[in-house]
Amino acid sequence: MNVAYFLTPKNEVGCIYDDCTLRQGLEKMKRSGFTALPVVTRENRYVGTVSEGDFLWYLVQEQEKEGDESLRRIPIQNTEDAVVRDVLRFDRNPPVRITAGMEQLVHRAMNQNFIPVIDDLGSFIGIVTRKDIIRYFYEKNVRPVPTPEYA
Repeated sequence: MNVAYFLTPKNEVGCIYDDCTLRQGLEKMKRSGFTALPVVTRENRYVGTVSEGDFLWYLVQEQEKEGDESLRRIPIQNTEDAVVRDVLRFDRNPPVRITAGMEQLVHRAMNQNFIPVIDDLGSFIGIVTRKDIIRYFYEKNVRPVPTPEYA
């Protein structure tokens, strides 16, 4: 099975640019309704995935640097000084190439909610979701039992 069969193209995926401010990134994430989004450069290179937790831990660490270990409200203006690439953890959600096989997709889907997909030039082209992989195997291998009609 080809990755393209499962691909949700980038124009249907919410992405965040790595040079967006934290505020812009948080607003984009809120609008998307997802808890994690791919991060790309302006040249469309995939650089990582950012999650709500990444934003949270970045803000908590900034407070700790200032010597304040208590959680308190942070003025939204403070999120204008940092950019999304400052928040990224680069070891998470590695991409696969469009030529990846089903075995690699399944292996990644065990640990990732979605798998970023890049082309041979390293450009981000979309994602494959865990849900789509599960749906494929369900429809391929499980035959629903017909339910009796009740009057």
